[in-house]
Amino acid sequence: MAAAASSSMAATTVLIPRLLTAVRTTRCSALPPLPPRVSTASFSSSVKLIPESRRFSLLQTKASEETSVDAGELFTDLKEKWDKVENKSTVLLYGGGAIVAVWLSSIFLPKIMEFVGLGYTGWFVYRYLLFKSSRKELATDIEELKKKIDGTE
Repeated sequence: MAAAASSSMAATTVLIPRLLTAVRTTRCSALPPLPPRVSTASFSSSVKLIPESRRFSLLQTKASEETSVDAGELFTDLKEKWDKVENKSTVLLYGGGAIVAVWLSSIFLPKIMEFVGLGYTGWFVYRYLLFKSSRKELATDIEELKKKIDGTE
């Protein structure tokens, strides 16, 4: 058992340097390197300028007046409105239909959205990536958009 442990440790020590050197030397991206990050010291110093009592007072909210809901008053209002409704069967039918629609949408909506996404992906590949001329068109559209964003156009 000790021999197996020592051989696995030897294999580990041999593999680690190979992996680390492979990670250091390999660059698989054609994108330019990112600019250096902005230091967080400038952000933290701007927060420290505000006194602590002022900082916490900005986060507090207070109600201007107390509001309490009386359950009995709420039910009497609902009962009055229900009594004013002439066609109660239609309201019940629409309400039940809305509840069933919400329940069904929770079941089927994710699958429908997945289908829409797959369809759009297929269209995009056919429209812009399948043929060489359309790839060139996409590249020129992207370059024009970059120029608009940079403000050079």
